[in-house]
Amino acid sequence: MFIPFVYELRRRKVPVGTQETLSLARALAQGLHDSSLEGFYNVARALLIHDEKHLDDFDLAFGEYFRGVAFDAKKVTDEMLEWLRDVKKMRELTDDEKALIEALDPEELQRQFEERLKTQKERHDGGNRWIGTGGTSPFGRGGFNPAGINVGGGGGKSAVKSADARKYKGYRSDLIFDLRQIEVALRKLRAFVREGAQTELDVEGTIDATAKNAGELEVVIRPPRRPDTRVILAMDVGGSMDPYADAVSQLFSAAKKATHWKELRTFYFHNCVYGRLYRTEHFGDPVTVPELLRQCGPNYKLVFVGDALMAPYELLSSGSLGPGEPPTAGIHWLNAMREHFHHTVWLNPEHPRDWKGNTIEVVRGVFPMFHLTLEGLTEAVATLTRRR
Repeated sequence: MFIPFVYELRRRKVPVGTQETLSLARALAQGLHDSSLEGFYNVARALLIHDEKHLDDFDLAFGEYFRGVAFDAKKVTDEMLEWLRDVKKMRELTDDEKALIEALDPEELQRQFEERLKTQKERHDGGNRWIGTGGTSPFGRGGFNPAGINVGGGGGKSAVKSADARKYKGYRSDLIFDLRQIEVALRKLRAFVREGAQTELDVEGTIDATAKNAGELEVVIRPPRRPDTRVILAMDVGGSMDPYADAVSQLFSAAKKATHWKELRTFYFHNCVYGRLYRTEHFGDPVTVPELLRQCGPNYKLVFVGDALMAPYELLSSGSLGPGEPPTAGIHWLNAMREHFHHTVWLNPEHPRDWKGNTIEVVRGVFPMFHLTLEGLTEAVATLTRRR
């Protein structure tokens, strides 16, 4: 019965193929869904969805395909829950009656509870056997039985209602991302190298060496893995970038919080790079581009964030920082940095439809440019990790 649901997912561009479908069939055959629609919802979402951006489409497809299906074998019926919410006041019990009620075996209690669920057909209040309210039965609400099972309270939530809640609506790839999404995307930039003293046990190497040594144990050790990703993050601040300050701040926060960098250097500029970058957003503590290129090898990953909008003369006209210094045309410095670093990208918050007929088009000719959305960031990370 779930094959049409798989086609509904594919209709919504969710990449579900034969492998995922067979995995779901095996899970159902093994009873991992607990014979319930809510169990199927959880198992199907875990096996069919590989990317957070498809969670919203999964919930939409599930809610549409299974709407009206209310089967849930493990939950108390809605009618019984309604009985239990309307609690009747119980009579006062004697001490002897309370002592008698407390002597119940937990296993027998569970067996009786399951039996009552199968056979009870109507409401009961003030009794000592059925699931009800205000009585001495081991099952119910508002009565007395310290060794019993308190039923009700929250009640079960149907799988269709879980899908309709759509907790993952923010994971659409065409939206400006939030902090967690940035962290997930940046995690793909991580790379590791083994360096330092040989202090870590190489399990596979030890097994191979021992096998080659006729079973005589031969321990192999190796240097531990350490992060090997070095990143330069250069951000445009002020002027036309003010409307995008929140998005850039989130990117900056996620980059600073990441623990998988070997080194992260952050700099600021306004409109374009004119021979210098600055270590503070108030343009203090400058470092010249030649000095930065001397300090940072080509293996650093260079990420620019800015709208690339400026007056054409700011990007193309020549001047100088001082006597004997090179020209300050922004395009000169952008080309110098592009040629030095093996992996570079430019993240632009402006919509791609506005990238033609202005300075954005010129900058885009120097750097691979991507829209400042989750999808754009994912594409930029893929570019940064691609072999040169």
